[in-house]
Amino acid sequence: MTTPMTTATTGHTGPRPGSAQPYTYRRRPLTEPDWRRLPGWRDVTRAEWESAQWQRAHCVKNVRGLHQVLGDLLDERFYADLRRDQDTRATMSMLVTPQMLNTMDIRDTDAFYADPVRRYMIPVFSDRDADWPSHPRAARDSLHEAEMWAVEGLTHRYPTKVLAEVLPTCPQYCGHCTRMDLVGTSTPAVTKHRFALKPADRHEAMLDYLRRTPGVRDVVVSGGDVANLPWPRLESFVDRLLDIGSVRDIRLASKALMGLPQHWLQDQVRAGMERLAAKARRRGVQIAIHTHVNAARSVTPLVARATRAMLDTGVRDVRNQGVLLRGVNDSPHALLDLSFALLDEAQIMPYYLYLCDMIPGSEHWRLAVWQAQDLQHAIMGYLPGFATPRIVCDVPYVGKRWVHQLAGYDREHGISYWTKNYRTALEATDPQALTRRYEYYDPIHTLPPAGRDWWRRHARPA
Repeated sequence: MTTPMTTATTGHTGPRPGSAQPYTYRRRPLTEPDWRRLPGWRDVTRAEWESAQWQRAHCVKNVRGLHQVLGDLLDERFYADLRRDQDTRATMSMLVTPQMLNTMDIRDTDAFYADPVRRYMIPVFSDRDADWPSHPRAARDSLHEAEMWAVEGLTHRYPTKVLAEVLPTCPQYCGHCTRMDLVGTSTPAVTKHRFALKPADRHEAMLDYLRRTPGVRDVVVSGGDVANLPWPRLESFVDRLLDIGSVRDIRLASKALMGLPQHWLQDQVRAGMERLAAKARRRGVQIAIHTHVNAARSVTPLVARATRAMLDTGVRDVRNQGVLLRGVNDSPHALLDLSFALLDEAQIMPYYLYLCDMIPGSEHWRLAVWQAQDLQHAIMGYLPGFATPRIVCDVPYVGKRWVHQLAGYDREHGISYWTKNYRTALEATDPQALTRRYEYYDPIHTLPPAGRDWWRRHARPA
């Protein structure tokens, strides 16, 4: 009989010498890069930098604006590469806050090309997949949210939850935006759709639907980014949500907590959030803020200050919903560095990591389901269970599914199959809705040669 290897019999209480862990945890204090290192901001004061108004007024909106800030720190080849993408491929117009640009590595052109934040905020033509810039099954509204609008801008996909798109703009535009169909200004490649109703009428229609639909308990208030809605209008909308008896959870979605933390540090916003949090406590309702951070270098002392300010108002939690992106955060080290920076240094809960949605122009960012499964396995055991982000695939017509929940997987052709356990309004009378298998597609560059050949024969590159 073999004696079990225990601490008592071996004398070891940890890894043997030479058996280093795949990842080593250490605290990394946050830093706010000095914006004055950049030629265009050499004379910007701290008071200006920490002003939300200054930040919004000095966003980088085009190649000329980027050149004015960075000057000769970058070679002309980068500016030409960016210009070509903006003219031919970009699905989102360029809009980068000074706060976000300042966290990028701008030592030289090569460092800027490689920077993870740059790769998704300022995509260039050479980033795109040359053979398959878009998957043949890519779609502008890849999650079919508009098909599930109960009223304009209110997506009712899950039985107890709705998404309220209260506006179609953000303080910054991410290249991989899942709502590229609607959000932002048009680009040469994409003419954006527009809401037909006036904002006040659209918001009132949403509230009226929720009053008439007591089965909905959870409202995600998004857009766009709620930081772009004038505060009195946002506070009024959330205040009226709190008057609806069936609403028990309200989540405010704002990448600006990271990209424009100065907004959330404004006195008006902090005072308003205190009023909303106090009313929520009286009603027993939870208010949380969801942000969107993809790289550890984006977490700075200003982001931590803004988060602390929101938690101090009494909101239930601040959570992060990142997106898995190739060249940005597609390694266990990058995901663990991000998660620990959020959790330990900024008090932001790592929550979800989404596979990048199948929008046009996104093949170079997307990962295969099997790669996401490997990453989920790799990050397990390092973080507390409550703070280990779940990696999910947002399957068209289905919704969020953990990447290990698939019902079948054709690895050669990169097709995964998924089932669902509820009906959307589109399927109210569909007897097969709960037994049908829904498809999701891996990026073609991740397939074996036979799979890539099959797609070449059966679908032309977009």
